[in-house]
Amino acid sequence: MAKVVLASKSAARRAVLEGAGVPFETAVAGVDEDAVKASLLAGGATPRDVADALAELKAIRISRARPDFVVGADQTLEFEGKLYDKAGTLEEARERLRALRGKAHKLHSAVVVAKDGSPIWREVVTARLTMRDFSDAFLEDYLALEGDEALGSVGCYRLEGPGAQLFSRIEGDYFAILGLPLLGLLDLLRQHRVLAT
Repeated sequence: MAKVVLASKSAARRAVLEGAGVPFETAVAGVDEDAVKASLLAGGATPRDVADALAELKAIRISRARPDFVVGADQTLEFEGKLYDKAGTLEEARERLRALRGKAHKLHSAVVVAKDGSPIWREVVTARLTMRDFSDAFLEDYLALEGDEALGSVGCYRLEGPGAQLFSRIEGDYFAILGLPLLGLLDLLRQHRVLAT
């Protein structure tokens, strides 16, 4: 029987699949995401398109060498029409969170399943998150608590952790916010008898 392979090194995505009881392996696709993003953006792609294209590229790259159901995923943050990458330093995270404070941003989470080197299913889910107008003192305490964990996501927060305290409103799918839209993926895996029906 075909296996599920997650083409990602993301701890959050692994935790989503583990939590749902999906047996899977991981493989790293080795995609130069920065180069692909730059090329796509130069060609006029939207942040949503970038997430979808990267998820597909990761899935196909691994799927060419394996007979399994390969799950590729990517997430982009769109704020005021612009795509933002992960912060590289805590100072960048501080500036990012100050910019997002009191405002709404979007997370575009894409998942693509490939088999035999071709995509067979995809979904892109967009969530809208509004940060509360937190104080500078709260921001400093938050960054001291999270440390380098804040650099692990494009928004500098983990909704499943202390990052939940940053928000006043969240509209959208919880799993998509974590980086892996899950329910449609589970349905697909059941349709292919990879999971019990």
